[in-house]
Amino acid sequence: MAGRIEDYALIGDMQTAALVCRDGTVDWLCLPRFDSHAIFAGLLGTEEHGFWRLGPAHAADAEPPTAARRGYRGDSLILESEWDTPRGTVRVTDFMPPRDGAPQLIRIVEGVTGRVPMRSALRMRFSYGRVVPWVHKHEGRTVAVAGPDSVWFDTEAETYGKSLTTYADFTVAPGDRIAFTISWEPSHKRPPALPEPEQSLEATESFWRDWVEQCTYHGPYREAVIRSLITLKALTYAPTGGIVAAPTTSLPEDIGGVRNWDYRYTWLRDAAITLSSLLRTGYREEARAWREWLLRAVAGDPENLQIMYGIAGERELGEAELDWLPGYEDSAPVRVGNGAAHQLQLDVYGEVTEALHLAHMTGLARNDYASLLQLKLIRYLEDHWQEPDEGIWEVRGPRRHFVHSKVMAWVAVDRTIKLIESGDADGPLERWRELRDDIHRDVCEKGYDKERNTFTQSYGSQELDASLLLIPQMGFLPPDDKRVIGTIEAIQRELSTSDGFILRYPTEGQSEGVDGLPGDEGAFLACSFWMADDLAMIGRVDEARKLFEKLLALRNDLGLLAEEWDPRLQRQVGNFPQAFSHVPLIDTALRLTASGAYGG
Repeated sequence: MAGRIEDYALIGDMQTAALVCRDGTVDWLCLPRFDSHAIFAGLLGTEEHGFWRLGPAHAADAEPPTAARRGYRGDSLILESEWDTPRGTVRVTDFMPPRDGAPQLIRIVEGVTGRVPMRSALRMRFSYGRVVPWVHKHEGRTVAVAGPDSVWFDTEAETYGKSLTTYADFTVAPGDRIAFTISWEPSHKRPPALPEPEQSLEATESFWRDWVEQCTYHGPYREAVIRSLITLKALTYAPTGGIVAAPTTSLPEDIGGVRNWDYRYTWLRDAAITLSSLLRTGYREEARAWREWLLRAVAGDPENLQIMYGIAGERELGEAELDWLPGYEDSAPVRVGNGAAHQLQLDVYGEVTEALHLAHMTGLARNDYASLLQLKLIRYLEDHWQEPDEGIWEVRGPRRHFVHSKVMAWVAVDRTIKLIESGDADGPLERWRELRDDIHRDVCEKGYDKERNTFTQSYGSQELDASLLLIPQMGFLPPDDKRVIGTIEAIQRELSTSDGFILRYPTEGQSEGVDGLPGDEGAFLACSFWMADDLAMIGRVDEARKLFEKLLALRNDLGLLAEEWDPRLQRQVGNFPQAFSHVPLIDTALRLTASGAYGG
């Protein structure tokens, strides 16, 4: 059985990523890309669906021992796990070197004290655990082949096969270092080069050290900010600049339920807010690469902006269910692809325009096509902003006039007006100023409940929605406006969990709610960070800091966050790690630092 979501560590090479459990098991790895088929899918099934365990040997009928200590080596994505056993202490170092050739996962075993018996158990299953590959020796190397894929396994340790699994049993003493590497290559090509684990380790550590040194944030929450930035960098697909929302699929928002989605794609919304955080902390190259990815992805058809694309800009992300996988803790179905790709979500136009505006304001070199794209997006919104849509949360129920979508349409027009006023673009300024006023008036008249003094989820509804917390952050209304304060306080009353975290919107248990799905979900971590931001903006800075530090305490021991927190089960839920959680963590840290609202 897979571990709890927070039991996992992330390692990656900025093209794909692996999840490593506390017991030394890699339960998730897709090769060669984030969105490729998994060769280890035990996370969503059983050991029969693929895993790689490396740790102290244990009895066959006993649970694998968990590491006594683990952590990343400095500010890097190099994981170090240590086990204390009756026979001594051993360390395993796991990492994926930024690649210039075949993707590799390298694991180095090091003896610390005593003599510790160890075991590597490698069970590769291609196509998300469905296909057993042909495993054989080729010129002294072990290779697994099935269809278009081959995975090469290299180690100095003696290996043997048993029960369709490749094992290595060995003992390490102080100073011993034994490396294990898997490398992926298309099966029709020549074998990948022999790995050089020690050189790769040195190069990987140097890469992360140099990258982190670019960070311009040096405030009191630097440790949390740096770890979140490293996580966001790890979720960036280096060849194109696309940013995945998470490296996993179908980790449930509701344990045992159906709210299981594939997040291994580039949501324009998530990527745009990620770009914002990177720019604000000094990472201009990532911002430039994402802008270039955006321009390629929407080229030729910018009016029909999709809410998400593949990491190379692919448009077709057809959704399917993998019925041979039982799902994480029996949370079925397991889905790949995402049927929400072709939803209408008007807020995306605002997020993209806001990201392009921030890039422009922070001095990113001008790109004429980016300005042209921005103008085309507004021309589309002129004709469509009054339509209902599926909204930020991708509801699978009927379309509605979501207030957040209208607010973000206003943001898109407002930022484009600013671009024209700066002299860097030409457009019908007066007409679009009138459009901006029309949208603003429409929201304030139809999306505001005067009796309760709060904005609502959609026109004519009584429900609240945590996305309304973005109204002051986007500049739609000032923080001291009574309608803003009333909305913040209403969300605190009606969407807070017992421990003070924020739900996205009301759900209806086993009945279908506004999102068209049965079941409930946990507190949405991004919304809880937004609440901390808003509290700081309206002067309740001590309350904001306390909420922020409660949120920091939800991170696992490695500083990682999933999408949600389940207040009933007191555990993380949803895909992991989640960009949409780490981005607002950074933003709130920056806001609280600027306000001086931190302890010590």
